[in-house]
Amino acid sequence: MSSDSALPLIENPIIVGFGGACVDFVAAVPSFPKPDTKIRTTQLKVQGGGNTGNAMTCAARLGLKPRIISKVAKDAQGRALLEELEADGVDTSFFVVSKEGTSPFSYVIVDSQTKTRTCIFTEGYPPMVPEDLPRANLLSALEGARVVYFDVRLPESALVIAQEAFRQNISILVDAERPREGLNDLLPLADYVICSEKFPQAWTETSSIPRALVSIILRLPRLKFVIATLGEDGCIMLEKCVDEGSHLEEMDVDTSLKSLTRRKNDSIAMPTCIASSVTKFRAEGIGSVCGRLYFCTAEKIPPSELIDTTGAGDAFVGAVLYAICANLSPEKMLPFASYVAAASCRALGARSGLPYRTHPYLASFLN
Repeated sequence: MSSDSALPLIENPIIVGFGGACVDFVAAVPSFPKPDTKIRTTQLKVQGGGNTGNAMTCAARLGLKPRIISKVAKDAQGRALLEELEADGVDTSFFVVSKEGTSPFSYVIVDSQTKTRTCIFTEGYPPMVPEDLPRANLLSALEGARVVYFDVRLPESALVIAQEAFRQNISILVDAERPREGLNDLLPLADYVICSEKFPQAWTETSSIPRALVSIILRLPRLKFVIATLGEDGCIMLEKCVDEGSHLEEMDVDTSLKSLTRRKNDSIAMPTCIASSVTKFRAEGIGSVCGRLYFCTAEKIPPSELIDTTGAGDAFVGAVLYAICANLSPEKMLPFASYVAAASCRALGARSGLPYRTHPYLASFLN
């Protein structure tokens, strides 16, 4: 395959991820079991998991050079976890390896009928604490980094790392999957936030996702953008722009999103992005934000090809990290990330379907 069909290599490809890296025991079953019954798997896979482990693996396959700061035990699962990450090009030299204890792991039950997954997570022991990461190691891990990613696990250590990244003016991306301990300490340091569908309204107590995104931008003045992922319904992004003055049209943000979604073409299977002009978006009772609103569709995956949604959000994050490092516009970044997320859904487990930079269709999203 010619190099023209591969994603371009990034001049500064170093990123750092801090948070969850574990082993996933992924069991596909015909349907989710009822209580007090027995059921057989149709397929079983044991592979690496965890939000940070998955997102950094995705980024590595796309051509970045991720480093992970996390903790495992010196057991069989811990060794397998590190070996798998290293095989994908992830730098694991900043892992803390405990001589005793157990590495974190998850049981993932994939319902082949409803195409849903249920995760049962067991934390590693002993947990990581700030004392596990000497300052010299932290500075070495952050050296040359373009972006630092947090999944809001291990909050005490996360805050120490985030504060140092902030002091060094390294961009910070926070994955706000749901309200967690320590999240409110990390968010004010963030340059970028990617949310699950339910998080924005849960965190802001607003009546709609667009209104919640306005509220998040107003509460977190450092933010360049916030994205809410919506699964098969795509994603919404609000990008903050410099206020160009009173001549800008002011529009209700809910009305603006409805206007964008009406422009989507349901006959197109691939992800497409629809963007507003620079506008002052108003959320009644909350305030207004000068910015651009984006709506991106998800790829329409044929039912026969949809295998497992485990880690789709992590794949999306990994692709966004690549897009930030590649300075992609939102109009290119969102379809690209949506396509990578869809690719991950075509195989069992969080990592089996993650594409490599030589995938024949990835580069087409950058043109």
